[in-house]
Amino acid sequence: MKLIVDNMSCQHCVKMITKAINDIDPNAKVTVDLTKREVDIENSSISQEAAITAVNEAGYEFVRTAY
Repeated sequence: MKLIVDNMSCQHCVKMITKAINDIDPNAKVTVDLTKREVDIENSSISQEAAITAVNEAGYEFVRTAY
């Protein structure tokens, strides 16, 4: 799944987003593209709702899903 997320600007943001997702599913592969504001989550069994909650609770703003 790909999420569009605001408020990401640096490698610290990448680490925080990755940690938030991996805290729910340690096997998830998380790729963050700061330029596109995309968070790509692969090989994960977590729901989209859980991923959005994790991103928001980490201090970032979910905007929409990317297609």
